[in-house]
Amino acid sequence: MRRLAETVADFHARADRLLTPAQAVLPMQDILRDNEAALIANQGVFPPEEALALARVSDERLAALSPLLRSRAKGGYVRHCHGDLHLRNIVEIEGEPVLFDALEFDDRLATIDVLYDLAFLLMDLGKRGLTAHANAVLNAYLDREGLSGNLLGLKALPLFLSMRAMIRAKVELLRAEKAAHADMGKARGEARAYFDLARALLTPPPPRLIAIGGLSGSGKSAVARALAPHIGAFPGAVYIRSDVERKRLFGAAPDRKLPDAAYTQGISDQVYAACRKRARLALEAGHAAIVDAVHAKPEERTAVAALAAEMGVTFTGLWLDAPRELMRQRVTAREGDVSDATPEVVDAQLAYDIGKQDFEVIDASGSVDEVAAACLTRIGLA
Repeated sequence: MRRLAETVADFHARADRLLTPAQAVLPMQDILRDNEAALIANQGVFPPEEALALARVSDERLAALSPLLRSRAKGGYVRHCHGDLHLRNIVEIEGEPVLFDALEFDDRLATIDVLYDLAFLLMDLGKRGLTAHANAVLNAYLDREGLSGNLLGLKALPLFLSMRAMIRAKVELLRAEKAAHADMGKARGEARAYFDLARALLTPPPPRLIAIGGLSGSGKSAVARALAPHIGAFPGAVYIRSDVERKRLFGAAPDRKLPDAAYTQGISDQVYAACRKRARLALEAGHAAIVDAVHAKPEERTAVAALAAEMGVTFTGLWLDAPRELMRQRVTAREGDVSDATPEVVDAQLAYDIGKQDFEVIDASGSVDEVAAACLTRIGLA
């Protein structure tokens, strides 16, 4: 999923950009009109009251989002994209994901917001029950892009996802028209399932902030990735990792080891501030966020909790605790990880004065699934 997300992000980075802000909204209005026509014409498949409610709410969301979408067009986020980026148009060749069968017959249909392009892939993964995969794609895409623009753009993601689900519903209706009688009911059932998904995606749960602390090797990153698909709006929380932000600050590749000078207190303060900034942007967009950092100092834990209070969202701080030798073993076993931690770093961290612990302490000596389950229980999402 990470490699697929990077492929999509690189494709978007090379794509031609649209400079007419109005075109960021007008095609979306056309799509919603087509969706509404399909809803009205198929009352035997879509309950009329629910269909009209979906059409009304979609129109209202687009109207509210129009200033953001125009701003994104000015910022270069509306580009000549793939346009039809669902799983049936992606193939693996010699271990690499390859995108094919793009909407090449109509530039207007393919000139869209990059997040609307990505939304087709995310929605398709979610429809197949692969929420964790969708979350991995979203977070890898955001990491690859690196900038803050798409974090702010997440505000439009529920509408984009819902619209993509309705497009698939219309495809299933076309299949039903052409199918043999025995397959007609199945196709209509799929259309109704996509319709139900479109409705659900438009009513996401409220955002919340999770902070995961603990010494190197306590399992923070593995647990955060396991938690993310379960937190907040589909496809789950934005995952923010201090190790990634530190490498980003220095313009370093994830696998490049940084010098000791990159780990001074002053640099760490900048890294923690960058983590909180990305979390703020995600929360402002209505999306949940998980901040993964050591959080060894009381003021670091206080600052992330204060962000949640300022944003008016629910906050949970989790501190993962594991035996010394287990943490040493875990960092020794890492391969290709963005973290620069070593067993010696673990030994140094064990000498820290953690101060008063106001995060909830979680026994992290078990498997990732066991620790994640314990965390979800503490969060209230078991």
